[in-house]
Amino acid sequence: MSDSPSTLAQRTKSIADIGLLYSKDAYDRERYTELHELALELLGQLIDKPVEVVKDFYTAVTDYPTPKVDIRGFAVNDKNEILLVREGVGKCWTLPGGWADIGLTPAEVVVKEFKEETGLAVKPERLLAVFDKKMHPHPPQPFYVYKMVILCSITGELSFKAGHDMLESAFFPVSGLPELSLDRILASQIQLLHSNYVNNVLMPVLD
Repeated sequence: MSDSPSTLAQRTKSIADIGLLYSKDAYDRERYTELHELALELLGQLIDKPVEVVKDFYTAVTDYPTPKVDIRGFAVNDKNEILLVREGVGKCWTLPGGWADIGLTPAEVVVKEFKEETGLAVKPERLLAVFDKKMHPHPPQPFYVYKMVILCSITGELSFKAGHDMLESAFFPVSGLPELSLDRILASQIQLLHSNYVNNVLMPVLD
């Protein structure tokens, strides 16, 4: 599978960042700076944002660049319908979850995200998938992302107040998924996760 323009731009930026982090040669640093600017310009064109906006997505690089980690939870009801949450921005649906937090395990992150986004208490059961977003037809975006999906069982209800991030949650049959937030999850991924769950496939999906 050939890398998409978005992935190529992300890799180019990473190479430039590593060069600027470790190179001491002034000539090399000048070239890495130029490469960095070209990568940002290309990313801006791909996601339809000005370069100045794209620059604001990134913090200063002080260590070796690595992918960001997105952690999502997969929970179903007794009808094997899938729990989704609807975003405040875009009004589309996705699996509960978000970026990994420093100091929290993946299991702790998914418990926190369910509480914040659905008002439900869950128990993380097992890893369902580790997706590399470049292997799936997500829209272009600035970051290179690994997506972990964790099977969760619902154990109770907590308090939930709709806010800017998430408006509501609901269960959907796999054959009747709503409009999804394609930056975060794809119908093909949900269908694969659901099929593996109902067929008791224990081996996680690994890109």
